[in-house]
Amino acid sequence: MPGALRRRRRARTSRPAHVVIIIQNLPLRLDRRVRNECSALLDAGYRVSVICPKEEPGEADRHEIDGVAVHSYQAPVGARGPLSYAREFVICWLQAARLSLRVNREAPFDVLQACNPPDTYWLLGALWKVRGRRFVFDQHDLCPEVFEARFGRRGPLYRALLWLERRTYRVADRVISPNPAYREVAEARGGVPRRRTAVVMSTPDAGRMRRGEDHPELRGTSDHLVCYVGIMGPQDGVGALLAAIDAYVHQLGRLDTRFALLGFGDSLEGLRGECSRLGLDRWVTFTGRVDHEELGRWLSSADVGVTPDPQNEFNHRSTMNKTLEYMAHEVAVVATDLRETRRCAAGAAVYVSGEDPAESARAIAELLDDPARRARMGRIGRARIETELAWALQARNYVRVFDALTATPAR
Repeated sequence: MPGALRRRRRARTSRPAHVVIIIQNLPLRLDRRVRNECSALLDAGYRVSVICPKEEPGEADRHEIDGVAVHSYQAPVGARGPLSYAREFVICWLQAARLSLRVNREAPFDVLQACNPPDTYWLLGALWKVRGRRFVFDQHDLCPEVFEARFGRRGPLYRALLWLERRTYRVADRVISPNPAYREVAEARGGVPRRRTAVVMSTPDAGRMRRGEDHPELRGTSDHLVCYVGIMGPQDGVGALLAAIDAYVHQLGRLDTRFALLGFGDSLEGLRGECSRLGLDRWVTFTGRVDHEELGRWLSSADVGVTPDPQNEFNHRSTMNKTLEYMAHEVAVVATDLRETRRCAAGAAVYVSGEDPAESARAIAELLDDPARRARMGRIGRARIETELAWALQARNYVRVFDALTATPAR
């Protein structure tokens, strides 16, 4: 056994293993998956540090959230084209590299976990592997497919994303996938052996995310509340949702419902403009970015949740966090008919093609007019979150990855 490895293992007997997690696209406080992962590691006796963008410009460079040491930096904003995205990736990579050195000086770490997007942290992982650290790739998205869904083409940038993804798969000691379909990509496209993969779904912690007190003021003067939760980019189907709301109001003549669209993204301002153009401002509310507490208020009051992501291969493979969050709050779902959504939601959702606004509008109207059916679907969804999809099962799989890498005895 090499001397360095012996020294590291001796050190682990006197201190908990230390895991550093890098996120680029969200601050830790808003990333439910990573917060759950951090909690699982802390409960298992690990020390956890997170490197991520600041939520607000005045946020302290180093602070703590639920026992996690957070090292944050000010990320560039307003990226629009390839060059500005490249600039953002380079700046964030350099900031993450700088902070990884600072974290290691503060308390030497054992494992570096990088969460995508983007697939750019394999080089940082490789550099730390030279110093004896292990590298875990927590794959949140299929970046090449996101590009194709967003821009409707492939070309040189798509091939560059495939190259970055292959480098990440190759450098990673372990690849964590959010569902079996993503693991298939890691194995087939990335050549990752099954023994180096694990599936950890982004299911809500049923103990923390559940239906709470109803807030009737969120409905305003309306009888019903329908919610959308998530990112608002060209690939997320929110434009199709506005078309369905237009059909609901102006074709079906339904003036009894408030639609709350919770989230942010590149398309938010354009969607607000389209909403006004369609004459829907009276019925549609854009909340912008919300935290977990505010999300809970809205979903505890919602009658229906919508998942309008369009049918394409990327979405067929992807688990939609919003669908799982609706289910955790016992909210019946109207969703585009996607393979992974059907696997997760089963009888908790009504499925539509996503191509006909009138079809989606009718599905929403029929659910709102049938409270007994909504309640039954809500119970089905909640039961799945508590049993088959329970976070406790996912957390066990997640911690096992780090136990194996740090030679920690199995729990």
